[in-house]
Amino acid sequence: MIVDLWHSLGGYFYDVFVQRLDWWAYIGIIAQALFTGRFVVQWLASEKAGRSVIPFSFWTLSIGGGLLLFIYALYRRDPVFILGQGFGVLIYFRNLTFVLRERRQNKAVEQDRVA
Repeated sequence: MIVDLWHSLGGYFYDVFVQRLDWWAYIGIIAQALFTGRFVVQWLASEKAGRSVIPFSFWTLSIGGGLLLFIYALYRRDPVFILGQGFGVLIYFRNLTFVLRERRQNKAVEQDRVA
């Protein structure tokens, strides 16, 4: 029984990670790596600051990973994935506009202080 399960799992993973691996799968893997990388960046920035921090790179990785995953989902014709990633990318762009607006305001305040 255990041996049969082991062979079944082996066959499954061979099918998924060898036979079905095409360039679209590589795009999906790269996209997922970008998407996961944003959490690593956020975690390291928070550890360094000793508080929760969301750095600019979090949003750029979110957009990059989200767009690639959205394209991948369109190719795979997955409606759940399309809706989830499409909506998420809109939110990431919106948050990025907030970050850029705040940076411009802070820069203007700093220039006023210097002048």
